[in-house]
Amino acid sequence: MIILITGGSSGLGEAITRLLAQQPGNTVYFTYNSSATKAQKIETDFGNAFAIKCNFENETEVDALKTKIGEWGIDVLINNAYSGEPIKTYFHKIPATDFLADFQKNLLPAIILTQAAINIFRKKKFGKIINVLTSFLVNTPPTGASVYVANKAYLEELSKSWATENAKYNITSNSISPSFMQTGFTNDVDERVIEQMTESHPLKTILTPAETAESVLFLVNATQQINGINILLNSGVNLK
Repeated sequence: MIILITGGSSGLGEAITRLLAQQPGNTVYFTYNSSATKAQKIETDFGNAFAIKCNFENETEVDALKTKIGEWGIDVLINNAYSGEPIKTYFHKIPATDFLADFQKNLLPAIILTQAAINIFRKKKFGKIINVLTSFLVNTPPTGASVYVANKAYLEELSKSWATENAKYNITSNSISPSFMQTGFTNDVDERVIEQMTESHPLKTILTPAETAESVLFLVNATQQINGINILLNSGVNLK
């Protein structure tokens, strides 16, 4: 499999990149922005993993990556990258321009890259799109998460459209919705809040990036009969 994962050098993305690179026969391209050292370490550890610098706020870099998708002839696109804080403040206190800015730097690049991937997939009569969402879409979203949840909800609905429009071309579009994980993305969450989440968790332990990466690996290897689904990783706290 030739795989591209966006935001694949740190946090959940790193866990996914490393797990997929361990699988025989995979070639894994992954993007990074500010985590150059981590990206280089992954390349050192795996001869079949290749880092691509791509700042999603830089149109030139996004366009260059779009071109490379065609050159590589990828089989799998994993939309994982997200820039920004998951928790801001109350909705009524957030400038409306923040919603537009987050959409432009997160959703538009994902749309551009997915369109490029689908064009390749249709020619090959095969392809897989995997989108990283959030269990906040099912659970009661935390205070201050309206921008983040809005972006992920938009991607969730796009994923359904991609699945239905491209099924006859042997292309699948699936998603995963992990619950809270401790990564650099969530560093600002108060330790007391994390303790409360751990205590109230059915398993008394918070989901890990490694566990989440396993669900991505499943979708990469899954039959094309699995299409249009969203795997919820929240220990059954809420059921969709």
